[in-house]
Amino acid sequence: MKIKLLIAASAALSISFSAIAKAEPQAEVLHWWTSGGEAKSVAVLQNEFSSRGGSWTDMPVAGGGGDAAMTALRARVLSGNAPTAVQLKGPAIQEWYEEGVLADISSVAEAEGWKNVLPASIANHMKCEDTWCAAPVNVHRIDWIWANAAVLAENGISMPTSWDEFNASATKLQKAGITPLAHGGQAWQDATVFEAVALGIGGPEFFRKAFLELDKDTLQSDTMVAVFDQMRIMRGFVDSNFSGRDWNLATAMVMNGEAAFQIMGDWAKGEFLAAGKRPGIDFLCTSTPGDGFLYNVDSFAMFEVDGTDKQAGQLLLAELIVGKNFQKVFNMNKGSIPARVDVALDDFDLCAHISAQDMATSNSNGSLLPSYAHGMALRGAQSGAITDVVTAHFNSDMSSNDAVEMLLKAVANSM
Repeated sequence: MKIKLLIAASAALSISFSAIAKAEPQAEVLHWWTSGGEAKSVAVLQNEFSSRGGSWTDMPVAGGGGDAAMTALRARVLSGNAPTAVQLKGPAIQEWYEEGVLADISSVAEAEGWKNVLPASIANHMKCEDTWCAAPVNVHRIDWIWANAAVLAENGISMPTSWDEFNASATKLQKAGITPLAHGGQAWQDATVFEAVALGIGGPEFFRKAFLELDKDTLQSDTMVAVFDQMRIMRGFVDSNFSGRDWNLATAMVMNGEAAFQIMGDWAKGEFLAAGKRPGIDFLCTSTPGDGFLYNVDSFAMFEVDGTDKQAGQLLLAELIVGKNFQKVFNMNKGSIPARVDVALDDFDLCAHISAQDMATSNSNGSLLPSYAHGMALRGAQSGAITDVVTAHFNSDMSSNDAVEMLLKAVANSM
């Protein structure tokens, strides 16, 4: 009887996979890639999907560094109508898996040998227990400084190698009537600057203990006070109209010479490249002062859906996302570097080579760290608690000591 049941189950499974293979792949893709460089990048995947016979329904949701997209996703899942694929990352993948709504794409991962071409740290983000549930698109570096080359040259300024140098250069630029730091007053942008400052001032071990382990002594340390001190200085270097500004508009300020610097992940480079700007000539790139590498990995998680056409679309999407061609073309447009380690970087630009080299170095010395600000290090409640304090401090006259006290309480209440 058991043998007959196994044979029947095997036959049913075979028929199921056969149906998926013969179905016309369909995918409704929810993402927040809506700026110039991002839209150009996602179009690469859309075109590849279409060339393989797929039917793509685009569902872009702009704003909030993905916050608006997650609000839309929750509404769709609660209504029982989840999208086929969703831009998702870090602990958020595990949170949705625990809700029982993610699909298993292990068949593609195993057939394509993902474990052999993805760094272990990246692969771990894509797994849900013993299954693969998401496909990595890229590796973004967070702790970058971007600069207008002409503005710096005209004012006799070099890219800063310490926070003291940054402060001195910013003060000089301010006196010359130039906004030193292009910034958008959105919570996630405040957090992006904050974690870059924290890594630079405290170092990798401080960052790990504070934002991965949530160590109480580290959160209330003198070093954390110094981090907030630097953030207060940074607040004085942004223009008065920064509130609510989208990140790509801040990048445009650097492009047109209205501002000198921007601290932002390397998707900003995608904006420069989309505008025809040349790295090392029109714009400059370097890591923020200090050691270490903060990463953010974009990925797509597949949600449980009905219909062999949608399931076929998920499998095809997963295959294409981690495929060599998409990994190369997408990341050249997006500004990031491939998640695959076997993609040649010969055609990539100067900044990408710096990123790849620094990532390899940080990976070997233990300073390759997931970004808290971009949802890679902590779950939503904890990261949100930290960011709330960062934004409250940045937009008020709160003292650094008061901010540290508030930070400790906020983290404790989020646990």
